[in-house]
Amino acid sequence: MSEPTQTELEAAAFRRLLKHLDERKDVQNIDMMNLAGFCRNCLSRWYAEEAAARGVEMDKEAAREVVYGMPYAEWKAKYQTEASADQKAAFEASKPDH
Repeated sequence: MSEPTQTELEAAAFRRLLKHLDERKDVQNIDMMNLAGFCRNCLSRWYAEEAAARGVEMDKEAAREVVYGMPYAEWKAKYQTEASADQKAAFEASKPDH
């Protein structure tokens, strides 16, 4: 497989991941952290870090808007719920580095 084709496939898969996450707003970031060790915020941080590595200036809020599909504050207000005691306990037990 050529490098451009691989890049196109990776980009398409990333867009599908973002679409999937957008369709699953019921899945909270803490759920993702507890199950997979990363969340939407991690994904946006990785996006910004890769932009910086390529000389593209992107702040945290701009990267989050790419991942959340809207300003982060708006997403939080509309979709984020308070974590349950069980979710918080699972998070503390796994202690992801985030």
